[in-house]
Amino acid sequence: MLTPLDIENKKFSKQMMNGYSVEEVDDFLDDLTVDYQKLYKESAENKNKLEELTESISKYKNIESTLQNTLIMAQTAADDMKNAAKKEAEQMISEAQAEARKSIIELEQEITLKRKELEDLEKQFDVYKAKMESLLISQLELLKEVNKD
Repeated sequence: MLTPLDIENKKFSKQMMNGYSVEEVDDFLDDLTVDYQKLYKESAENKNKLEELTESISKYKNIESTLQNTLIMAQTAADDMKNAAKKEAEQMISEAQAEARKSIIELEQEITLKRKELEDLEKQFDVYKAKMESLLISQLELLKEVNKD
């Protein structure tokens, strides 16, 4: 790309006849140099801005990537914690159910034992009652015999 200095220093060979007016060419080149200097300066500024913006975009992309990775790690950690809590809850429920079943079995055995004890006591009471009746009957018989004599 030509620089404004290149345009300003450009010299044309002069022809003897029917050539361009040196003064017009110089004026035109002066105007062209001024405009070209402005454009050249703007282009350089735009290149600098573009480089700065490209660097900024790169930084923001790195930040975005870091944030995405952080979010993924946080989501993974949350999922792991959720799964661990779920497993622990399931284990606690399972243990509680097993303990409840064990308690039920123990209570059923205790109830069976108490029923058997009750039946035994009822049988003993019936035997005692029968003995007492027999004793009372025999005592009554003795009293009747004593009264006859």
